[in-house]
Parts: sequence; C-alpha cells; structure tokens
Amino acid sequence: MTLEIDTGTGLMPVHIWEPPSGTGPGILLLQEIFGVSAYIQQRGADLAALGYFVLAPEIYWRLDNTELDESAPDLLERGVAVMTRVDWDLAVSDSVAALEYLRGRDQGVGIVGFCFGGGLGYNVAAVSKPDVLVSYYGSALPRLLDLEVDAPSLHHFGDADAYLGADLDQIIKVIDSPENEIHRYPGADHAFDNTLPAFHHAEASALAWERTTEFLSRHLPTERGTR
Repeated sequence: MTLEIDTGTGLMPVHIWEPPSGTGPGILLLQEIFGVSAYIQQRGADLAALGYFVLAPEIYWRLDNTELDESAPDLLERGVAVMTRVDWDLAVSDSVAALEYLRGRDQGVGIVGFCFGGGLGYNVAAVSKPDVLVSYYGSALPRLLDLEVDAPSLHHFGDADAYLGADLDQIIKVIDSPENEIHRYPGADHAFDNTLPAFHHAEASALAWERTTEFLSRHLPTERGTR
C-alpha cells in the first residue's frame, strides 16, 4: 500500500506494510542508495510478518531522474550519483515527519535502516528519540559520530567492509555502550544483506536478521512476540 504524508513542505510518498493483525508498533524502514527497491520492499514485508506496522518513505521524492535498473551493470555508480544529490538535512526532516506519523499511532516506534538508511536512521534517532534503532552498516556514520543516540541500538558491520574501511574501528569505539549491540561479520562486505548477487553474503545476512528480530522483540515487542 502507498500513500502520501505531509512533511510541512510537500507530500512525500510512503510505502506501508500492515501486520497480519492489522495493528502493531511502528517501524520506520529507511532505504539504501537504490531507493525503496524490491529488496527493501521484501524487508518491509518481513518486518510486517513479525507484527510491525512498517512505513518506508521515498527519500528521493524531491529529486528527478531517480529510477534505477537493478539489473544494470553500473547500478552502484548510478545509485551513488543519485544519493549525492540528496539534501541531507531535508532527508532527516522528511524521515522525522514519517516517524512522527508512526508515533501518532501511539504504539511505539523503531527505526531499521540499511546503508544510506543506516546512517540516516542514526541521525533521525538522535533528534527524534525512537524506542529502538537497528542500523545496518550506516554509510554516513563517520560524519555523524558527534550525535548522541539514546535509544537502544543494534549495529551490523561486515569485517571486510570496503566502503567504511579504516573508519570502522573508530565508529565502533564511539557507538559502543552497555545497552547497544554491535556485531561484525567475517568475510562480509558493505551491503551484505542486499539480495543482489554482487553484494549478498548469505551467512552474514541470515545471522544479522536473526539478531535483528530478537533485538526488536526485546525493545519493541509485538503481540505476536509476547504470545
């Protein structure tokens, strides 16, 4: 299902997945650089199956020429080119508007973000205080480490992350805290959860998802999770 929500400066398209019960805590699902792709839509359905009301905003809605062919050999380069045109502050405020839409349902809210969305989710969590944050290899984290996130947070990183590279140890040092969980996955590169063959690391993806569902069940339980 898709609808539009008011950001204060325009109507932003969002995708919604409802849980089988029709109600549940809200999850703000934040995209990779490839937009709300088939992969992100599958994760939206996966989260809804766990009992969450999931909302994925089209972060690129203010831009033109953002269509990406996932079969194109230059997909990564095209995705980076689109992402670099994003106004970061507007992306944060748009995401906060989406989170507030979920918060208005009064059932608790969490954030799950991947790559671009992992860093964006960290920034949103710092300014809008969700109940829980799950960030997969947040690509913007190196420049966000002065922000403070109070929400219990789960972070996933590939040990062979060529994008974060030398910044990874410093990121982990800064975000480490007693109520956070940080996991590194041997042999996994950046974007290891993405199902496209160029990125996917099956073992790391499966283990990270298992940890994600368990972490969410503790910090943002659903009716399904409490049965």
